Amino acid sequence: MAKPASPRSRQRRRMENFRKVHSEEAPVGSGDEGGGPGSGPFADLAPGAVHMRVKEGSKIRNLLAFATASMAQPATRTIVFSGCGRATTKTVTCAEILKRRLAGLHQVTRLRYRSVREVWQSLPPEPTPGQKPGEPAASLSVLKNVPSLAILLSKDSLDPRQPGYQPPNPHPGPSSQPAASTSKRSLGEPAAGEGSAKRSQPEPGAAEEDQTA
Repeated sequence: MAKPASPRSRQRRRMENFRKVHSEEAPVGSGDEGGGPGSGPFADLAPGAVHMRVKEGSKIRNLLAFATASMAQPATRTIVFSGCGRATTKTVTCAEILKRRLAGLHQVTRLRYRSVREVWQSLPPEPTPGQKPGEPAASLSVLKNVPSLAILLSKDSLDPRQPGYQPPNPHPGPSSQPAASTSKRSLGEPAAGEGSAKRSQPEPGAAEEDQTA
């Protein structure tokens, strides 16, 4: 006897006959979920703040080129990278690269959930006898809750007591590889290539032992 299909597998088979037309953020209520310029987790931003909305298909090179040029201006003090769903990883990447390019940036990270409405449309079925031509395709609207990430980077000092605060990264120092090799040699350990060269030389008295033998 065949095992009955689970509800998730039945839903997956049903969605195989649909294609996603588009998706959009569906704000719920008023508050942090609003879409205005002063909304979001950083509602008290200065008017000159730059907001970079990262999407799944965004190019990191284009985002960083605009972000770097904007933060190079003295009047721009704050920038925010935000993305939801599959774009959260790309949002973190943009913020980390910009922090390495511009030292001394204070960071505040906010994580929340946003509602995304996806609109799906049924695929045209195979023609069957008696089907009327030109019948409109059925549509389906799906509401999802996806994680949303917002990262604020500021040239000015921020309150370190607020949740999600990270101080500026220290300036990257020189590579520690030469120092490590120097410290090993100072402790009497041979450097690379010295051990093999010493082993190739015969030890004192070895030739005399061979002659006496």
